[in-house]
Amino acid sequence: MAADLASLVEGVLGGDRRLLARAITLVESSRPDDHQRSRELLRELRTHSGKAVRVGVTGVPGAGKSTLIDALGVKLIEAGHKVAVLAVDPSSTRTGGSILGDRTRMAALAVSDHAFIRPSPSGGHLGGVARATRESMLVVEAAGYDVVIVETVGVGQSEVAVAGMVDTFLLVTLARAGDQLQGIKRGILELADVITVNKADGDGVGPARVAARDLSTAMKLISSDPHARRPPVLTSSSYTGDGLDTLWHAVLEHREYVEAHAGLEARRNAQQLEWLWALVAGELEDALHKSPAVRGIRKAVEQQVGSGELSALEASTQILAAFAADAGHLFDVG
Repeated sequence: MAADLASLVEGVLGGDRRLLARAITLVESSRPDDHQRSRELLRELRTHSGKAVRVGVTGVPGAGKSTLIDALGVKLIEAGHKVAVLAVDPSSTRTGGSILGDRTRMAALAVSDHAFIRPSPSGGHLGGVARATRESMLVVEAAGYDVVIVETVGVGQSEVAVAGMVDTFLLVTLARAGDQLQGIKRGILELADVITVNKADGDGVGPARVAARDLSTAMKLISSDPHARRPPVLTSSSYTGDGLDTLWHAVLEHREYVEAHAGLEARRNAQQLEWLWALVAGELEDALHKSPAVRGIRKAVEQQVGSGELSALEASTQILAAFAADAGHLFDVG
């Protein structure tokens, strides 16, 4: 291992925040010449990671995810934890995202020596962002952060990606006048391990409790199995701190449930297997688009399919044959 990589590993293990940031920049890099160094770095750090509590956080727009993370993170730090916050935002490349705003809403964590906040990379599709976040999670764990919170900032498939890399998936929602389920897809509800109705303070306390009761009832309809675990539906306030201790207790209870029934290690191993094939599929798709042979016939094949001269099946056979001809030159497997 090169001297600079060795010093990077030593710095991460020693909790040096500057070198930690450099290590994460390396694993986020899409440059081919950084891939091998990144793999070596992760190989050295792997045995020092995996001990943290991993929590994913998602929620409807305006639910106050970032302020909730900030308030909860402060409580955890006061209890002796070190907290890392990572964000998954595949939409940031198109809209600029809301990372900067989220960071300012984590004002207390942003200035704490016991917290580390890292936005998602500003380039790439969901698969690339998810890869960087997964690997960043291993790096911050090796640096001694024993609570890792992964926040979804974008929408859609990012929730699925985050649920596939954490131990407990927390859904943050709001009390709404008669339509509190608006904006929450059934699929996201099925992913949730713990649910909280946030902003339960002042005049919002009553509506939040009603929303939590209604949502708890709705959750019974998600699964027809009467013996299946149902996510607890709680209320919380980032402003007053009410409900945050109960919320963290629910996260730990879910972790204990996983340990008792399937095993945390088995859950993480299953996530790694899913991630293995997601990486393979992603690399194949990228290589397919980079293939000179495929690019050479793509327009002609598309025109023939569009005009009806070729069926999609015949066209796909031609594209795959062209891809196979030069596939060996397209992968950076180092």
